Amino acid sequence: MSLIRLIDLPSLGDERGSLVAIEANKHIPFEVKRVYYIFATQPGVSRGFHAHKNLQQLAVCVAGKCRMLLDDGIDKESVWLDSPTKGLLIGNNVWREMHDFSDDCVLLVLASEHYDESDYIRDYSDFTKSVNK
Repeated sequence: MSLIRLIDLPSLGDERGSLVAIEANKHIPFEVKRVYYIFATQPGVSRGFHAHKNLQQLAVCVAGKCRMLLDDGIDKESVWLDSPTKGLLIGNNVWREMHDFSDDCVLLVLASEHYDESDYIRDYSDFTKSVNK
């Protein structure tokens, strides 16, 4: 089973330019309760290194690119996010790491839940224990 769940986001627009609209429960399988974006990541810095017990996310590079590493405790898969029309659905109980940010990268993340520190698994050995029970 592949951990990589890419969805094509509809690119709308005309001669003036492009627009991407993402609708909850239409393009993504959840209601959006939180939106954030990562930008100006310093060279050589990686982000993430956690999983969520319940949270689902859609990650989209609206500018630039970065490499996402996903891990379910058994399999690991890597994918480049490099288009504002390509979204990566990340389910719960998936370890995620973000690497190789381009200088101009802006990574937009839509989340199914509000921020809740108790939903995070920040230690990889705790993560593998919890998913391999």
